Amino acid sequence: CGTQFPTNADAQYAGMSLDEYEDFVYKAGFIDRDDPVAEWRKMADYQQKWADYLNHVSMLEIKSKDTQITLSVKGRKWINCCGNENFPDGEIFTSPVEDSINGYITFSYPALMNGNEFTGVRLDFENGKIVSAKCSDEDLTKKLITYIDTDQGSRYIGEVAFGTNYGITKFSHNILFDEKIGGTMHMALGAGFPEAGSRNYSAIHWDMTNDMTACGQVIADGITIYEKGHFIDALLCK
Repeated sequence: CGTQFPTNADAQYAGMSLDEYEDFVYKAGFIDRDDPVAEWRKMADYQQKWADYLNHVSMLEIKSKDTQITLSVKGRKWINCCGNENFPDGEIFTSPVEDSINGYITFSYPALMNGNEFTGVRLDFENGKIVSAKCSDEDLTKKLITYIDTDQGSRYIGEVAFGTNYGITKFSHNILFDEKIGGTMHMALGAGFPEAGSRNYSAIHWDMTNDMTACGQVIADGITIYEKGHFIDALLCK
């Protein structure tokens, strides 16, 4: 299980003092709670209920600011991430059906790759493939496209996920934390997860994160299951 030790360099990259960054890291791991182990077990139980629910879903429609996509997750397995392999943790993910994504998505947080920071990344999809891509900077858009063209699988999505750690409230330029921010969703270009059913292979797996708290909505097989950064838990009782 990999984790993060607070260092001066990481604090600087996150735009925090070391003291602030230590608090950020410990809060993300629930170390500030009276019983951190109990909190992680609670997360595991809660997320498994939603993973089980999502395992019976065929189609998702995801909406947020400048985002409207549809994708199939039929036959794919949703995986509950709650501190067994990464720490801190907090996500539920799967690999979508490779040729199923249509529409467009605009990521609210910067996408990071090899020291480059791409802001305002927008991707347009047709039958699973990225057919158009851009970011806020014209010069960086050219570099963005070179990464998207890494190989045959890098224009397809290997992961779609819900970030569920509400102890993480800030973007820190570290994907270990940023993809798990409570109230976000992320998608990864490239390699998928065989354990989730993916058949997409690539040399890259590039996570990009989108804030869903303002106007985000996820519709599963015609039923709204997620609004403004939270699952609608009442559905679990039906």
